[in-house]
Amino acid sequence: MRFFIFTICFIPLIAFTQVRQHTIEANYFYGSFLPHNKNILHLITGMPEGVQLSYNKKTFGTQAWQTLYNYPDYGVSFQYQNNKNEILGNLYGLYAHMNFYFLKRNLQFRVAQGIAYSTYPFNKNTNYLNVAYGARVMPSTYFSLSYSKPNIFKNVGAQIGVNFVHHSNANTKAPNTSTNTLALAVGLNYTFTNNQPVNYIEYDKPSFSKKIKYNLFFRTGFNESDVPNSGTKPFYVASFYAAKQVSPKSVFQLGADMFWMRYLKELIVYEATVFPELGLDPNKDYKRVGVFLGYEMLIAKLSLDIQAGAYVYNPSKKQGDIYQRIGLRYHISPKFSGGISLKTHLAQAEALEFSLGYQL
Repeated sequence: MRFFIFTICFIPLIAFTQVRQHTIEANYFYGSFLPHNKNILHLITGMPEGVQLSYNKKTFGTQAWQTLYNYPDYGVSFQYQNNKNEILGNLYGLYAHMNFYFLKRNLQFRVAQGIAYSTYPFNKNTNYLNVAYGARVMPSTYFSLSYSKPNIFKNVGAQIGVNFVHHSNANTKAPNTSTNTLALAVGLNYTFTNNQPVNYIEYDKPSFSKKIKYNLFFRTGFNESDVPNSGTKPFYVASFYAAKQVSPKSVFQLGADMFWMRYLKELIVYEATVFPELGLDPNKDYKRVGVFLGYEMLIAKLSLDIQAGAYVYNPSKKQGDIYQRIGLRYHISPKFSGGISLKTHLAQAEALEFSLGYQL
């Protein structure tokens, strides 16, 4: 709390930079962990709180995509979260984010992706009860929805809203039960201005190709089973899908995935060996095939991909028959793109995927 107060007092001191396109924010948040998994109930002993500092660069329509999305902001944010539990430790996060505006730019929706640092992750000797975070450094995502009012008193404004923060090591290391924090946030913002009027540039909606396009993707990475210290193993995914663009910013997808998860192969053998009374087959095929529907949101050279799939071949029957994927891609050229995505089974993450795609 002292750090938050210090930050608010410090804001006016840096106003001399006087650049109209930039804002900074400082928020204090207080909330609770969502009990999404019974295995973390022993870790929910307090109400987490923290501070969030953000830097935003405004857009005014210098590119067509900015007009399409009602002139969003983009920037970076830092977050400190006190989990109020000695077993969990505390968290420090650094994120890239985008702010989207609604209701005459008073309602702000933020999407942020970054990495977080845990001060006290799982350790089989010293902290075996922390089943939430198996790694010290992990991916993290947060969303916020707030009512924001700039320039209430000169350049100082205020905001109030709710934050949802997800911390998970994406199964790169076990255990990986993860935590979800829902919190109320309140804070102040400061707008750097050179006293020039704000002029938003408007573009006509750009044209786009309505042809169906076909895409090949190769995804890879490392992950670990839910058995601690079983070791990380590589995985490989081959994907093919058809894409149909229906607007300047929306694309729908239909495709299929082929999965080779080496951790799953070893888990099948491990369970058959350790639990012989279950009569499990150690030679059961670990490969899986899925079909999916997807939505792609285009933001300049970036794409946000959201996909929901079902396994049509899954002999191991591990983690159910439904999977999801959410990720970001950067279009290197009209033909090639690279990205990162998180594959999950409902609330359970399975893999952090790094991908390279080619459009046929």
